[in-house]
Amino acid sequence: MNLSLHVPSRTPFQEAAAAQRQCPPPVAPPSTSSTTPASQSSQFRLADFERVAVLGRGNGGTVYKVRHRETCALYALKMQNSGEPAAEADILTRIASPFVVRCHAVLRASTAGDVVLLLELVDGGSLDSVMSRRGAFPEAAVAEVAAQVLSGLAYLHARRVVHLDVKPANLLASTDGDVKVADFGIAKVLPRAGDHCTSYVGTAAYMSPERFDPEAHGGHYDPCAADVWGLGVTVLELLVGWYPLLPAGQKPSWAVLMCAICFGEPPALPDDAASPEFRGFVAACLCKDYRERASVAELLAHPFVARRDVAASRRALRRLVAEASSPSSW
Repeated sequence: MNLSLHVPSRTPFQEAAAAQRQCPPPVAPPSTSSTTPASQSSQFRLADFERVAVLGRGNGGTVYKVRHRETCALYALKMQNSGEPAAEADILTRIASPFVVRCHAVLRASTAGDVVLLLELVDGGSLDSVMSRRGAFPEAAVAEVAAQVLSGLAYLHARRVVHLDVKPANLLASTDGDVKVADFGIAKVLPRAGDHCTSYVGTAAYMSPERFDPEAHGGHYDPCAADVWGLGVTVLELLVGWYPLLPAGQKPSWAVLMCAICFGEPPALPDDAASPEFRGFVAACLCKDYRERASVAELLAHPFVARRDVAASRRALRRLVAEASSPSSW
């Protein structure tokens, strides 16, 4: 139900490049500190922007690449459908982290009261789109993804925000090697730290076992542990290059996914396909009993993340995203 911010097609990029040549050098977005949450009373107006390309469409709305008419600065503009809850806007205006996509402003469309989010444009697109263009990620790049997503989840969980839809399509990467958690369309703010959750909305392929079988877990689950499961599936998918809990090419259905997630095991990786540290990290994320699953804090201290060569891992991710963003990969 959520939008995936894929890399735009070649034609919109070419149109944007031509239009950009008519603009002065881009100016940094108007002053909102990168550590300051967005304000709903913003100096931005919807009329200040022109559409450049469509970045994604979904049930929740449409995301556009837009350019500020005066400064030529580029942004992502998410126009939510009429009647959709404003929870995403509420969450994004209260958080600010380098590991979470930044919301510059919350605007209102002139008709139907649609909520419009003015977001930072992450130039490499989603990890899903990078993988579709460049294939499986090297392990060093996966380690950098894991480290940055965990940092984002640690920030969110400390503020009682749970994402509930961690997957490659909802993680954005820049050509500088930054990774940001995005798309808070089904995220929740817990009343108190440590509260359990009863929301079962999300992307089935990335749901944890307790979300598929709530009766076996008392009708509720730990949403922070559910985010960890989603991360485990994500990093495994990036390494192998396809959704890892089903055989490559198998068409998923609710019943097939439930059997695979609740009763199946992750694929057996060849000895030379992954390090012991990676295998241990994934196993810690994908414990079927959420009470035994590793926490975000424990995973940040895991050797796969904590002992990675930071410079080499970031360089590997930066190279991969840059290659996926180049015209030759289209």
